[in-house]
Parts: sequence; structure tokens; C-alpha cells
Amino acid sequence: MAGDIHILVSDAQAGKRLDALLGSLDGCPSRSACAHLIEAGAVALNGETCLSKKQIVSVGDRISIELPEEEEPGVVVPQNIPLDIRYEDDYLIVLSKQRGLVCHPAHGHASGTLANALVYHCGADHLGTLQGEDRPGIVHRLDRDTSGLMLAAKDDDTQRALQDLIRLRTLDRRYITLVHGYVAHDEGTINTGIARSTRDRVKMAVSDDPFARQAITTFRVLERFDASRGDDGYTLLECHLYTGRTHQIRVHMRHINHPCVGDPLYGRGNERADRGLTRQFLHSWRVRFDHPVTGETIECRDELPWDLSAVLEELAPASLGRTEVGDEIVPQLGLWEG
Repeated sequence: MAGDIHILVSDAQAGKRLDALLGSLDGCPSRSACAHLIEAGAVALNGETCLSKKQIVSVGDRISIELPEEEEPGVVVPQNIPLDIRYEDDYLIVLSKQRGLVCHPAHGHASGTLANALVYHCGADHLGTLQGEDRPGIVHRLDRDTSGLMLAAKDDDTQRALQDLIRLRTLDRRYITLVHGYVAHDEGTINTGIARSTRDRVKMAVSDDPFARQAITTFRVLERFDASRGDDGYTLLECHLYTGRTHQIRVHMRHINHPCVGDPLYGRGNERADRGLTRQFLHSWRVRFDHPVTGETIECRDELPWDLSAVLEELAPASLGRTEVGDEIVPQLGLWEG
């Protein structure tokens, strides 16, 4: 199975439990498998993620299901891939994912993923499986070439609790991105629907389709850089995710005509203006949340990797100055001196 399924609840379907309704549909897996999809955050009700398999549906409700990849999930074998762990206890891990590392096995990436590394580090029986047996421990994903902090869970209860924090928008995730052009406003909010592109199924797109899922990104300008021959300047942003849609920041930056520098999917395809980057300038630099078991506030920060840092060092002479929040954040990014 693969792709998305969209349903508009009819009179005959109204009053059913969500898992029972999905399990009765052609193209959907069994009721129990649908329950796992719901718990994994793969089902949206009227544009919002629904994590309750017992939810009763009503006439006119819009339901969207993100089905798994076509390949049948197999056993995730342990592989000794180095993990850059920033926090770990008996319940969860905060780690910094390197660029180029896929989060879990999928078409074209049967092994060599973060999931394989987590199984090696923790053991298959000590990771949450709400996302599926082929995605052990995974709470949320980063794109293959997006670097930085992400969370993994060691049991189903912790995984469910962390996903609830994301759904309730209380897990604070901050990203650093360098975008093309001069962003005039010091801060802003982008609130749109996002759905799979009808022109290119590899891409996501801003959409007003009734089945599009709500996506909210706020941003703050940290620093601006003057234009030069071959580019129209750059702006360094901190982005705050309130939802976690596929490619969300990259799609939203493209939507406001300030695509991420180096982005191979949503960018401008100008090697010179991309400053030689072969991946999107996007880094998960800070996460903050209340531990679902101990109640302790966990906060981790991650400096920019050398390739992104080097771009900022190269642009430094063209700086038009930092904002007040930029004066606070940029020194924490550990700029690389090359």
C-alpha cells in the first residue's frame, strides 16, 4: 500500500468509531492496523491529527489517511551507525541527526537508517513501535538532508506521550534556516493547508483542498545579508514548528517566495546563489519539552554543522546587521572558522 486516502463521511458511515470505519474501507488495512495508524498520527480529522481510535465520526467529516510505503515492513536489523546523543534516560533519547541519514527504512533505503542505529543502541524490544515495526523508536522525522535534534522513544507509552506533546503544540521545536531574499518583517506566521502536490507526487504544496492538513510555522529574523552579483541577498531565520507536516518549513518558505538556500526540491536551482550547498540550509537547533514521565523540563541545543556554518562565515562581510533576537541566538550556533 502507498499514498493517501481521503474520505467524506456519509450518512451511512456517521456514528461509527474511527478505527472501525477505516477498517471497513477498500484500500485500507485491517481495523487493528488502522488503529496503529491513528495512534501513530497518520490520520487527520477535518485537517487536524486525530490520535483517538474511539473517535465517533459525523456526517461531513473529512478524514485523511497517510498509508505506509509500498514495501512490506520487515525486521529492522541492528547496525552500528554512530549516534550523537545529547540526552538519554530509561524512556527517551534526544539525538542530533547528521545530514544524509534517513530516519527509517523505506523504498530505496532498506538499511543504513536511524532506525537501524536505534535498534543497535537500544535493542528492538526497548523501542516504541506505535509508528510501526519498521520505525522503532521514531517519534517525529527529519528529512534525510535536514540535520539536528530529534526525539526517539524507548516504549509505546512514552512514544504516545511525546506525540501528544506535538499534537498539543507543547513540544517546542526550533529550526535555523537561511533563505533567499530580504525578509522585510522581523517576525511572521504562516498558516496554510499542506497536501501532496498534484503535479509532482514527490513534493508537498500549499493547498486549499478541504483534505489538506493545517500547517503552522512562525519565524523570527536573526540576520540579513546584502545582495550581490548573482543573488538577491539572504535572510537568516529561526522557525518554530507548531505542526509537523512533511517538508513543512521548506514548503512554507517557498510559499512566501523565500525558499531555503540549497533546497533541491523547492529551491531556485541556482548553484551560485545556493553558495555551493547541495542540501537545504535547515537545521533543528533546539528542542524543549516537559518529560512525560519525570516532569523535568528537557532542553537541548545543537550548533550548526560545519557546511552550514561555513556559508554564514562566507556571508559575514555582507551582513546588514542582526536583530535583537539574532544577537541572542546567533552566538549560540557555534559558527565555524575555516
